[in-house]
Amino acid sequence: MTQHVTDALPTDASSAASGRREWWRDAVIYQVYPRSFADGNGDGMGDLPGVRARLPYLKELGVDAVWLSPFYASPQADAGYDVADYRAVDPMFGNLTDADDLVRAAHALGLRVIVDLVPNHCSDHHEWFKQALREGPGSTIRERFHFRRGKGANGELPPNDWESIFGGPAWTRVEDGEWYLHLFAPEQPDFNWDHPAVHDEFRSILRFWLDLGIDGFRIDVAHGLVKAAGLPDIGHDEQVKLLGTDAVPYFDQDGVHEIYRSWRRILDEYAGERIAVAEAWTPTVERSALYLRPDELHQAFNFTYLTTGWNAADLREVIDRSLSAMNAVHAPATWVLSNHDVVRHSTRLAEGDEARGLRRARAATLLMLALPGSAYLYQGEELGLPEVVDLPDEVRQDPAFFRSAGQDGTRDGCRVPLPWSGEVAPFGFGPVEGGPSWLPQPASWKNLTVEAQEGDPTSTLEFYRSALAVRRDHPALGAGRQITWLPAPEGVLAFRRDTEEGSFVATVNLTAVPIPLPTPGTLLLASADVEPGAETTELPADSTVWWAV
Repeated sequence: MTQHVTDALPTDASSAASGRREWWRDAVIYQVYPRSFADGNGDGMGDLPGVRARLPYLKELGVDAVWLSPFYASPQADAGYDVADYRAVDPMFGNLTDADDLVRAAHALGLRVIVDLVPNHCSDHHEWFKQALREGPGSTIRERFHFRRGKGANGELPPNDWESIFGGPAWTRVEDGEWYLHLFAPEQPDFNWDHPAVHDEFRSILRFWLDLGIDGFRIDVAHGLVKAAGLPDIGHDEQVKLLGTDAVPYFDQDGVHEIYRSWRRILDEYAGERIAVAEAWTPTVERSALYLRPDELHQAFNFTYLTTGWNAADLREVIDRSLSAMNAVHAPATWVLSNHDVVRHSTRLAEGDEARGLRRARAATLLMLALPGSAYLYQGEELGLPEVVDLPDEVRQDPAFFRSAGQDGTRDGCRVPLPWSGEVAPFGFGPVEGGPSWLPQPASWKNLTVEAQEGDPTSTLEFYRSALAVRRDHPALGAGRQITWLPAPEGVLAFRRDTEEGSFVATVNLTAVPIPLPTPGTLLLASADVEPGAETTELPADSTVWWAV
């Protein structure tokens, strides 16, 4: 493996000299869930060679960067979010040479690569944790995790009342009687970020992947690294959700910010505008903004936006709050509708009607791409894939599914492998027709393959390609800090964006009936069929229309 920097892409110096704005302020970033994207060797599991082979598809789609969910060496107790070795690729995905080749191929196409980093916890197969178990109570290696004596006469009760995000106590007792903390699965012991060795290790891991050439990190559970001093009880037994915003003593503690300041200094040492993106579930969007102060991280996922329903007033409020909070720290807003942990938005917005779900999903996507800042797409949404809600119990692999409390355990439904081509499963996911795939695909997906949609101007795939092309070319789209709301009937959003080079208007009808509006300009793109009139245009139900002014 040859170490290299992102020499195929602009450096900070060249960006400054040309006056080009920082790429991450308006980037469209595509999330690849490696085990479900493309299978290069036919074993039914997606892998890095499969991703590399499909990079031209992502280039043609029109995205700026690819974010890869974990591919590190792992026992796969939680789909790779239980990392045994942060500097190795799990054999199921390939090897380090494959990772190096993927990064080089992406850069040759002008695509940047962001990788997941999992600093809150590791695998119970990690060498540190195995050594901590061997050396026993009082050993210095145990200080790198949260080992505690239990409560009760014989230490038979957990040290506090914290619960795992996946259900059940957040503590597991080992043979010598001590307990260790795991906010997620028992196979995922939490690091103790009060220990300097943990800081040193992750600074080294950052440099390892930056030296390989990656363009940034998506930081898993970025809000969870620091726990309140003394690990105090919460005082209630209500289950804390994975995607929740509760104020608890193990999430969103102020001490996380010094960690990210030290990481930012490392990122800034490297040419090519390397970035870090926080997965930070916080009580408010204003708290999320604290992760993005100029000396900390670059972006944070806007989960408040993701969890907002199909309602004009609610969306307007979260858009205003998001822009205000991000502007206060000079960071770009980010917008996201789906990812590997939530129900796909085509199903989430459907309210039981699949056709309505796809209609709203297309409209929601066009609204998202019209907003100032950066947008994230989740693999398959550009095909209009629905959530697979009827997977047999025997094929499920989400660890939460096997617990009696906690999450609903249905994350597998958004992780079903992508359909690429053909009439028979796995629809080109692997190289062999009729070959295996780690989760089964619905037979109806033969109509949603890339092959079936390419060249069809009415398809969701071509709609996404058109939207990303217009967003890239129109001067009033992409980066920015504000929008101007325009008068609109109840249930409709209308806003304008202006630059010296041109202006843009978006109109969004979130109601179930067509609504006439004054025609604001020249039609650019619409999520549904629309006939612009000279003076007024009837907006279809559940639709978004883009206009050049």
